Amino acid sequence: MPILTTSDYRPPLYLFNGHLETIVPSAFRKITDVTYQRERLELADGDFLDLDWLKQGTRKLMIVSHGLEGSSDRHYSKGMARYFYRRGWDALAWNCRSCSGEMNRLPRFYHHGATEDITAVVDHAIAAGGYETIVLVGISMGGSMTLKYLGENAGTLPTQVNGGVAFSVPCHLGSSARELDKPEKRFYLNRFLKKLGAKIKLKSERFPDLISYRGFDQIKSFEAFDNRYTAPLHGFRDAQDFYERAASLPHISNIRVPVLIANAVNDPFLPPACYPFDIARQSDFVYLETPDRGGHTGFTLPGSDDSWMEQRAFAFFENPLVR
Repeated sequence: MPILTTSDYRPPLYLFNGHLETIVPSAFRKITDVTYQRERLELADGDFLDLDWLKQGTRKLMIVSHGLEGSSDRHYSKGMARYFYRRGWDALAWNCRSCSGEMNRLPRFYHHGATEDITAVVDHAIAAGGYETIVLVGISMGGSMTLKYLGENAGTLPTQVNGGVAFSVPCHLGSSARELDKPEKRFYLNRFLKKLGAKIKLKSERFPDLISYRGFDQIKSFEAFDNRYTAPLHGFRDAQDFYERAASLPHISNIRVPVLIANAVNDPFLPPACYPFDIARQSDFVYLETPDRGGHTGFTLPGSDDSWMEQRAFAFFENPLVR
C-alpha cells in the first residue's frame, strides 16, 4: 500500500525536537474525565489481566494496548478510549500482567511478543460483548504486540477483527533496544530500568528460588536486563533469541486486514530498521505513515486536548478514503 511520507501532523511551536515531543506529553498530559469499569479476566495459566472498559452498548469496540511499563491509565490509553467512546464506540484499555496496579501472580511478566495475552483479551471481548466490529490500536510495545498478533493469526483471525493501527512501534526489537543504549538516550533507558527494577525486587521476594534482585544496579542496558530476566522467565534462550522471536517485523507481511503503522521520523526510540518501507510497498494491507515530527508516543496537537494519534486512528477505521 502507499507509503505516506507526507502527513498532516504539525506539532505546537514550543515542542521543537523529538525529545520534547516525547517527554512533555508523557509528563504533563492528564486525562481526568475518563472513568473506567474494571473487569478481571482470569487466564488459563492461573494468572489474570485487568481490563478497563468504557461501554455504551454499541456493536463496535476499540481495544488499545499500552507500551512498556505503561497501563490503561497512561494518557495515550485514556485519550484513545475517550476519543472513540465519544464517537459511538465501546472502548477497552487492557493492562499487561503486572501493569494494572497489582502485581500478577506468576513469576513471568509480559513482553513485546506475548500475543497469547492479547488473544485472550480479543476472544473474551467477542464472547462477552457480542461485538460485530473490533479494531485494535497499539502504542509502542502495544503496537508491536498488535502487529504480531494480526500477522501470526492472519489465517484464523476472528471475523470481527477488522483492522489495526500501531503508533511509535519498535518492530525490530534488537536494534530498538540498542538505540536506547546511546549516551544521549540513556535518560529513557534509566527510567524504564527504575520501574522494572521495582517489580523485579518484589518478584524476587515472592519467588526467591527463581528471581534474584542482587546486582540489579549493575544492569546498564536492555540487553543485560533481557538476558537476565526477560529471556529465562518467558522461555527464550537469551536476549538475542527473545529479540528475534518476539519481534513483530517478521509477521507484518502476513497481515490480511488493513493496518496503519505510524512512526515519526524524529522518534528518539526508533532506528531505521523500525520503518518497514519495503514490506508496506509490497503489501496490499499495510500502510506506513512517517510524519517528520511527533517523537515517541507524543503527537501533541496545538490547542487541543486530543492527540493526533487519536484523530488518525479513528479516521483510518471510519473513513477508508483518508487512508
